[in-house]
Amino acid sequence: MRSTRAAAAVARLNQRSEGHQYLMVVTGNGQFLLRERVEGVDKVLSEALSLDDFVRFVNATGPQQAPRITKNDAAFAKQLVRKS
Repeated sequence: MRSTRAAAAVARLNQRSEGHQYLMVVTGNGQFLLRERVEGVDKVLSEALSLDDFVRFVNATGPQQAPRITKNDAAFAKQLVRKS
């Protein structure tokens, strides 16, 4: 079950990028490829990568999710600003 982390990363990428369909391909030697399906044709986006490198690559691809900031975090950040 090595590919669970990779599959989860691709699922997150598909959730945050509407209109795109990304696929994960596992090669015979355990390397991972990222492909994008465009109009029924698969377009290769990466070369064969190890698991950790693949997850890093997928997390950096596509639109990024804005970090969630609570009211308390915003108030604390406001207090940290030095007054001139």
